[in-house]
Amino acid sequence: MSRVLLIHASYDGQTRRIAERVRQVLASAGHAVTLCSAGEGEPAFALERYDAVMVGAGIRYGHHSRALERNVREHRAHLYDRPNGFFSVCLSAGGPGAKPEVARRYIDDFCSRTGWVPAHCTSFAGALRYREYNPFIRMLMRFIVGMAGGNTDTSRDYEYTDWQAVERFAAGFAAQLGPPGRSA
Repeated sequence: MSRVLLIHASYDGQTRRIAERVRQVLASAGHAVTLCSAGEGEPAFALERYDAVMVGAGIRYGHHSRALERNVREHRAHLYDRPNGFFSVCLSAGGPGAKPEVARRYIDDFCSRTGWVPAHCTSFAGALRYREYNPFIRMLMRFIVGMAGGNTDTSRDYEYTDWQAVERFAAGFAAQLGPPGRSA
């Protein structure tokens, strides 16, 4: 059994939901997973206690969390010392008006700013939670999504995450860790 640290930086909760699904897949493969928010502070990056690390981050206004980027940059040597992975969550990755090349560019920018090139890396489409946004964010998201040709009916929410793709990514990472009973 590998001990896996799964850190996420979520703005509206979709990255956290994806991280929870990744945790479920890793746990069902027999690994012990510690799930924490990057906002919970520096102890989350006590990487020496873990055999593997997965990082997930959402996009807001074209950027991942700057605090998460700073922490990854400061701890990248430790990330390279163990199996590692990264997933980015953004509307550009899927759904109406998807622009996969933009989603890939977000990952490339993250790698450039942190100096970390994850061993396993992907991008997942997020969700529009119009009903949960405050009026300003709702209006802003409607404008941005409308410009991209996406769904603009703010009376409902939209889920674009491909949960099977999330499970495949997590299962691939689990396979890299090997069977339970052996540390990575």
